[in-house]
Amino acid sequence: MTVQGPESATRSASPAQLLDAARRGDRAALARLLSLVERGGGGAHEVARAVFGLSGAAHTIGITGAPGAGKSSLTSALCNEIRGDAQRVAVLAIDPTSPFSGGAILGDRVRMGDHALDEGVYIRSMATRGHLGGLSLATPEAVRVLDAAGYSWVVVETVGVGQVEVEIAGAADTTVVVVNPGWGDAVQANKAGLMEIADVFVINKADRPGAGETRRDLEAMLTYGSRQDHAPVIVETVATTGAGVADLWDALLAHREHLVDSGELRRRRAARTERELRDVVAARLTERAAALCDGAAWDAARNDVLAGRLDPWAAADRLLG
Repeated sequence: MTVQGPESATRSASPAQLLDAARRGDRAALARLLSLVERGGGGAHEVARAVFGLSGAAHTIGITGAPGAGKSSLTSALCNEIRGDAQRVAVLAIDPTSPFSGGAILGDRVRMGDHALDEGVYIRSMATRGHLGGLSLATPEAVRVLDAAGYSWVVVETVGVGQVEVEIAGAADTTVVVVNPGWGDAVQANKAGLMEIADVFVINKADRPGAGETRRDLEAMLTYGSRQDHAPVIVETVATTGAGVADLWDALLAHREHLVDSGELRRRRAARTERELRDVVAARLTERAAALCDGAAWDAARNDVLAGRLDPWAAADRLLG
């Protein structure tokens, strides 16, 4: 008789069984669920069905900004504050994709090793897989899995390139934009449209020269450009020492309270769900299109177009019909 070990049992379990184990604190089961979500396909669809209706309690924080702004250090320091309030936190670190393996280049243990032994902190690196702006299409579902597993706070830290700075607003309840003194980040944030989506600005590495000028630049831009009824807060931190991180935590708690009291949290989540539904429909149509572009019917339509017997639009209508 062959005795299955814990890893083998986890691999053979259904998504519903994995979720039940993850909700009891089984980190291997949680990792397996997230792997299924990342991989996509039928397994990801099963996970989505298993967690649907079990999430909604966690508050999601998006942390974004230019590379080198100190986002990982800030995320690690913020985890300390959250744990100081005896709350559980999960971190999704969206990393660049390796062109060789397709996996995340940066690893979770490299990022935030200080929390490796804390059962109340779960850190996961997710590969972008070439998705526009760096946010994986799997991220919203991964957040839902972590929420269902019992984490009261989920932090999504982006790679900070391209369109990701704006995309993160659609995946988070509260968006934190990190800038540095003297780098012109405030101006770049304005150009990228971050002024419109930021709920909290963090001037990290605030012990460096230029922090005051950066604050004044942000305040001036917010005066003329903010469209929000709740003006974004500006917090100064030095993540490597922990200075100012308690103020950031207070700002996040205050913003969550504002979202709940004003009804904005419900509105944001409804808009996010609608966008996700549109994305799922688009993904399904893409899968259908790929299937149609193969086989005998495709060959016949292609040959008719190449021979001039049919125009591409008519050929497409025939395939879709």
